[in-house]
Amino acid sequence: MATLNDYKLVKNISKKYFDRLEVELEIDDNQKSRLGFYPFILSCITEITDIDELKELIIDTEFRKKIFKQGNNDLGIDAYFIDEDKKQIYLFNFKYRTKEFNSDSSQEINMLNDSSKFINAIYAENTQNTDDTTGKVLKKIIDKQNSLDLWRITLFLVSNENNKLDINRNEVVSFAKQYDIEIVPIALDEIVEFISDSPEEKKATFVTDYDAVLTYKDDTLASAQSYLVKLSLITLLRITCQSEVLKTEYRLEDYSILENQTLDVSLLYDNVRGYLGETKFNKNIIQTLEENPNRFFMFNNGITITTKQINAGPINGGKKFKCTLDGFQIVNGGQTLRSIYKFKNENFNEEKLASSEVLVRIFHTAEDYELTNDIAEYTNSQNAISAIDLKSISNIQIKIEEYFKSKDIDYIRKIDKSKEKSSRSITMEKMAQIIYSKMGYPDRVTSQKNNLFTVYYDQIFHNNLVFDELIELFELYNSIVSIYKKTDYDFSSQKTFYIVWIVSEKRLAIEESINIFEETLKLYKTDEALSDARKIIQKGFKDYLEERLKISKEMNSSKKPNMNDEPLTINADGVTQVDLPEYRYNASETVADYYNRVFKMFRETVPYLEGRLKGKPGRLSWSQNVTWNNKVTIPITNTKNATLNTGISEEEAEKLVKLLLE
Repeated sequence: MATLNDYKLVKNISKKYFDRLEVELEIDDNQKSRLGFYPFILSCITEITDIDELKELIIDTEFRKKIFKQGNNDLGIDAYFIDEDKKQIYLFNFKYRTKEFNSDSSQEINMLNDSSKFINAIYAENTQNTDDTTGKVLKKIIDKQNSLDLWRITLFLVSNENNKLDINRNEVVSFAKQYDIEIVPIALDEIVEFISDSPEEKKATFVTDYDAVLTYKDDTLASAQSYLVKLSLITLLRITCQSEVLKTEYRLEDYSILENQTLDVSLLYDNVRGYLGETKFNKNIIQTLEENPNRFFMFNNGITITTKQINAGPINGGKKFKCTLDGFQIVNGGQTLRSIYKFKNENFNEEKLASSEVLVRIFHTAEDYELTNDIAEYTNSQNAISAIDLKSISNIQIKIEEYFKSKDIDYIRKIDKSKEKSSRSITMEKMAQIIYSKMGYPDRVTSQKNNLFTVYYDQIFHNNLVFDELIELFELYNSIVSIYKKTDYDFSSQKTFYIVWIVSEKRLAIEESINIFEETLKLYKTDEALSDARKIIQKGFKDYLEERLKISKEMNSSKKPNMNDEPLTINADGVTQVDLPEYRYNASETVADYYNRVFKMFRETVPYLEGRLKGKPGRLSWSQNVTWNNKVTIPITNTKNATLNTGISEEEAEKLVKLLLE
């Protein structure tokens, strides 16, 4: 059961999501949390982390009015999401209560009734007399329903109340049957599971028949062993429940005490996915327990556990096997375990739970985190898990996370956690998009996001990846976002990926890149009624942009003065003339002195200097911890420094300065 602290935690996280919307509204914190609640929950369920993408999925009347300054009648549905891969349409009805926490508060049936207007419009295929935003969403869904593919609709009823709507109520069952949709209520307990933080290490003990155990060693000389165990579900419930006392009480005889125990969700911290709700797989688990409990072992793939310490061996003259796990995690089988708990909660039947058995793989990994992650990745790869979830536990992603952390940057591998993140953070998904954009594919990174973690993954996160270059890309992306938002152009994440590519590949300044991009966007296919978002994902647009960039370069080259004897022109808001001799190396100074002098002049004469400078491998880096033997740290702005390699010749240093000014 959720507590007052859980209620406050959800409120605080929702407020942070509102802050990420970056809008100025004269409303109190309760109202800010209410508006932030929508993208927060959408992020948890859809696993989308980009705030611009999330807010576009919200059609709620009040949200559109306050955030988008537009009117819209939402017809009782506050948000939607279309999963093209799973052929799933998700509809959301949100209720955020701003009253004081009440442990007895429950979701109301009105949440379901309110949604009926939108759902009726889908099945009547009626978009007439609807506002533009709601009408477009209805049309998308109607088109999916009329296609040859089989689409399913799930209605999520989400609130920050303590108790869910009973899906077995006659009205709920009738509603689901009438419209052929699945209804999933989500209340505080489920929300808290989404945001559970890093766990403490847990300990458990069990005893089973000795002939129900197989031992395994990956090295015949090693003393540590791993085990395959046939375990009763009643024992599995005991060692995974919230009670630390019951976890180790292997002599327990009265199992009725487990009826009110809940799952210790921290044991699933390294599991790559959260609970997926009433999927066909989870329904089959429950059906097997109800109808064929003795066959559960044959019908289920089992549970995989990794543990830091294991103390196991025969007892009672070799007839029994006693095992103590210390620091254990369930890395595969989370869906199975949650479904077993769901069965227990709805129909506690000690006899069925005691007679049902499951295969439990127990791997002793000690402090070998790479081995733990490999076990989690490979055992989960056999099941239907999103590619992003699966890669989030790969060793290279964990290493990137650790490296970014050393630079005080929060690299988010998994969906939002409750810990507070600094403004200097980036998701694994966003990083993949930035890298792949730099590689020359900004047109793919939004329309083919799933492929970034399947088809293109090894190209993006290869073994020779230089983490310092990722830091530079992170800084470049932040500079682009900052500069873009100061312009009069409409900002979107899709656009920034193109600017990353232009700046990196074409070596243009950020402002110039933005201007050329926006001008191209305006001129592309003017005879067709295409939105900017639709233009950007077309391959033809990138080809068109390439051509315009080529023309722009040729025009600039024809105007460019001779760098050997004429002043250098820097393309800025107000064109700045730089007397080139002042930027030449002086024989009386060291390379470090030269850099200090030149960059001081840069800061005084070049607008947006930070945005114009690009990292140069082996020469200039935004990181302070590069491994060059000779280096100097140069202030670029009041808060930003760059590191330059001084272990190069004077001629190379002068060439670098010229290159940076091109």
